[in-house]
Amino acid sequence: MIEVEVKACVKDPRMIERSIVAMGAAPIGIENQADTYYNGSGRDFVKTDEALRIRAKDNKYFLTYKGPKLDKISKTRQEFEVEINDPSNMGNILSSLGFSPVGTVIKKRKNYRIGDFFISLDEVRNLGTFIEIEIAVKDSRNYDEKVESIFKFIEKLDMNRESTIRESYLEMLLQKDNLNE
Repeated sequence: MIEVEVKACVKDPRMIERSIVAMGAAPIGIENQADTYYNGSGRDFVKTDEALRIRAKDNKYFLTYKGPKLDKISKTRQEFEVEINDPSNMGNILSSLGFSPVGTVIKKRKNYRIGDFFISLDEVRNLGTFIEIEIAVKDSRNYDEKVESIFKFIEKLDMNRESTIRESYLEMLLQKDNLNE
């Protein structure tokens, strides 16, 4: 699956929430997530622009791999995810294979759906509030049309292409930690 995604920082979460609901977005739930990211000893995901994580979402757990971003304007990438029953043992397997935990991102996520768009308002611990808008597609052909449709949507929220962020939450947290050292 290809995850076509655009993310932006939100200054006024209540206003954005009211705006997307006024546009017809239906709330579909609130989740508490903790994402622990891993890096390999023989493959530096910072250099290859990949991600490997174990996500705890309320009482469910998922192993997710995200490939490199496919363009220079969005966070579009190939994604594979499987549910796992034992996150501790999955972490042990990853460690045994040479992967080590890099950091954990903790967030509260409010989810909405409008048409093809899956919208998340994320309160990320130690970072702030963000909006992520995504569309899932089967392959990478013509995904750029989906990216443009997301940019048109965010313009309706008084945001522009230049206000979007391509860095992951983990990258932002690690940059923030480096600045504070």
